[in-house]
Amino acid sequence: MTGRGWRIAEAVLLLAGLALLDWYVWSRAWLVLYQAWEGHMFGNAIRETRVAPAHSALPPRLQRGALVGRLEVPRLGLAVMVKEGSDEEILAEAVGHLPSSPVPGVPGNVALAGHRDTFFRPLKDLRPHDRILFTTLLGKFEYEVGSEKIVRPTDVSVLRASAEPTLTLVTCYPFYYVGSAPKRFIARARLVAREPLVERASLR
Repeated sequence: MTGRGWRIAEAVLLLAGLALLDWYVWSRAWLVLYQAWEGHMFGNAIRETRVAPAHSALPPRLQRGALVGRLEVPRLGLAVMVKEGSDEEILAEAVGHLPSSPVPGVPGNVALAGHRDTFFRPLKDLRPHDRILFTTLLGKFEYEVGSEKIVRPTDVSVLRASAEPTLTLVTCYPFYYVGSAPKRFIARARLVAREPLVERASLR
């Protein structure tokens, strides 16, 4: 290749690199803005629920894409909105609630999935006894992490129904793997406290 050819190749690679960088910055900024907007709307919904008559505001089954609530792991600085569904479109903008699992407030194993390279990246530092908060229109649910394990994608036993109120977080593993990760990181937590958004006794 001649000197002129190398210069052209360098210019093309530079432009391609700048385009990728621009796309990365924009996609990250969009995620931040989207999460902020969803959080704002969820806050409004909570304020309305606090003054509304006490009732089951969150049905056991939701429409795909419906806002389920907000997930937080205070020690890790993780705070993310949760939507109904677990397909790629949902997971690109939020953590997804697996439709086959119950919602908090309903007995059973609540299952949430998220991408390891976005919202669930902080889970790499999760430890037993960490507290997880899951706020929905039914109330604020506090869970304590009891176990973590690595499984193959075909191992669906981690989503098995539970008689006790539990929360299961699922993401790909290893966290820094390039390409389609071969395994899954699973964290299981048990419900330790529940705070209703509406004080039943104060209602007339």
